[in-house]
Amino acid sequence: MTDDLPPHPALLPAGFTDLLPPDAEAEARLTEILTAHFGAHGYQRVKPPLVEFESTLLAGSGAAVAEQTFRFMDPESQRMMGLRADTTPQIARIATTRLSSAPRPLRLAYAGQCILVRGSHLAPERQVAQAGIELIGPDLPEADAEIITTAAAALRAAGLGTISIDLTMPPLIPALLGERRHHAALIRALDRKDAADISAQGGDLAPVLRALLDAAGLAEPGLAALAAIALPGPVRALADRLAATVAAIRTRAPDVRLTIDPVEFRGYRYHTGVAVTIFAPGRQAELGRGGRYLCDNGESATGITLYPDTILAVAPRGASRPRLFVPCGTPPGVAQDCRDRQFATVEGLVPVADDAAEARRLLCTHLWRDDSALPLQGS
Repeated sequence: MTDDLPPHPALLPAGFTDLLPPDAEAEARLTEILTAHFGAHGYQRVKPPLVEFESTLLAGSGAAVAEQTFRFMDPESQRMMGLRADTTPQIARIATTRLSSAPRPLRLAYAGQCILVRGSHLAPERQVAQAGIELIGPDLPEADAEIITTAAAALRAAGLGTISIDLTMPPLIPALLGERRHHAALIRALDRKDAADISAQGGDLAPVLRALLDAAGLAEPGLAALAAIALPGPVRALADRLAATVAAIRTRAPDVRLTIDPVEFRGYRYHTGVAVTIFAPGRQAELGRGGRYLCDNGESATGITLYPDTILAVAPRGASRPRLFVPCGTPPGVAQDCRDRQFATVEGLVPVADDAAEARRLLCTHLWRDDSALPLQGS
């Protein structure tokens, strides 16, 4: 039976793929650009493990990604373990345990791979790269703005000159609905942004909900509309915090494209304040996502995760280092000198009849000849 045959060696599980040249190098270079930019803004790199005990990995905010977490028994400890599906809960754990006595605000950065149980229709990948920053400490609009504008600046450094930043306040709708937040038909209507169904399901809150729906769009006109809506005190405080965050972002980045959506409440359920999604205009793919949340000890934090795989698909590719073929028998110091001049050197191991043909066969762009790095015609 064919089911008994071993799979082809190149066959991988659904959602997993080999990243080959030149894409693997491009992703590594992109991640270096992002993390270097984070470091320049004072965010110190940490490296949490890919695997943790289930009890700690899924504690607190980690519970939000429990359904996406691969779990297995550790043969050493006989305890259940999990592969991380998101890095943010691990950073929160580090901040409140290993770095609990570090001065606040605490700025941390990370980069690594995450594994998901399942992908989505639009994003079927189950191994995803993440690079992000977390600011643990003060619950201030200025902290939200710092995280958002630092990520935006990192994307610019990666070659994305135009981005769109969408701000939401996930607690706003649940706070407004109160007990009605369990009204399944109303939640579906809000989730679909269906104005007619919101009117039908919203009861006495329908006018306010429709007004909130109409406030979605560019930040400044949206905030003006939001300010004109009569909201209960706690809900008004959330709306005002959204406006304060926009003002803080404008102070740092006056020209960035900002939109708001007061009705949006999807995403990770652990967000307790302003949340953010970054898009490339004209594309549906998310370049990054984040927001404010509480660590396990109740300490406030905010952060954002960028997705190098997605960024790589939309950002302009930087030029790869030229590949220089150095024929066998060339003095050893030549290759090092060329590497110092930013060539990637491919050294011949045995003499060949035609150095130029060998250089082309090995996908080189240049050939060392007559004491010079000569470009190959047609490369």
